[in-house]
Amino acid sequence: MSIETSSGRKDNLILAGVLIMLAGDFLFALNDAMGKWLVTSLPVGQVLLVRSIGAFLILGPMIARQGVSSLIRVETPHLHLLRVVLATMDVGLFYAAVAYLPLADVMTFYMAGPIYVAAVSHIFLGEKIGWRRWLAIFAGFIGVVIALKPSTAMFSLPSIFGLIGSASFAMTLVLNRVLRSTKDATLVTWQTIAAMIVGGVLSLGAWKTPSMIDLGGMLLLGIVASSGHLMITRSLKLAPASLLAPLQYTLLLWAFILGFIIFGDIPGTQVLVGSGIIVLAGLFIFHRKKVVEDAEPIEAVAKDGH
Repeated sequence: MSIETSSGRKDNLILAGVLIMLAGDFLFALNDAMGKWLVTSLPVGQVLLVRSIGAFLILGPMIARQGVSSLIRVETPHLHLLRVVLATMDVGLFYAAVAYLPLADVMTFYMAGPIYVAAVSHIFLGEKIGWRRWLAIFAGFIGVVIALKPSTAMFSLPSIFGLIGSASFAMTLVLNRVLRSTKDATLVTWQTIAAMIVGGVLSLGAWKTPSMIDLGGMLLLGIVASSGHLMITRSLKLAPASLLAPLQYTLLLWAFILGFIIFGDIPGTQVLVGSGIIVLAGLFIFHRKKVVEDAEPIEAVAKDGH
């Protein structure tokens, strides 16, 4: 195979990775909009329960292929348990927040996730962060505060749900790094089972008989969420993470668009300014991380296992 052919094939794989990541991000945004639509008329627990059942329409064949034993034989089970708890909090609190707040507002909190990850990784993963990235992290937090619309509404319960949920999301991302040797289907299956259990408990005494449209929507919600996750996982195997990570900010754009089309939400000035600061801070953090990694000696990279 010639050098030109090999280079062209690599470029095609990278392009495929970018397109799959963009498609996966759109599915996640669609999942968020569908979730908001459903929780406005149905209890959050009920949506979690039926959504989880729908997810197994995708996960079931994957589990059958890799074997049930892979779900049980996991390293560091206490970290898996912590991840399951945080992932369940992330999903549950997101739906609880979007039941009362515009989709774009809640997504702004969640788009600060990479900024939280950068700060938390310094503490829990021992990753070195220079003063430039610390400034960007601080700027990102300022962006979150601005988006929260500093007032008494800043401390409203839905806003608190969004903040705690986004922090849980960030911690889940950090644990994904720690548990990266575990198969994706195993990670997703356990968090889906946990969401199903929590949803079932919350549904006790609060069950509302859904229409066929609502039932189909909840099952489709699980399929869309699982498909989005699998697409993003596949994209990361085709293209560099440093190239794909900033594309996740398209979620915010889709949140603005879908929020306006479906719910008639128009983001306020503070949300737009805050989200702009968050995106710029996040992009700078990705850029500096890439610069630092490229500057590391080859020996250090090899020793690190990257």
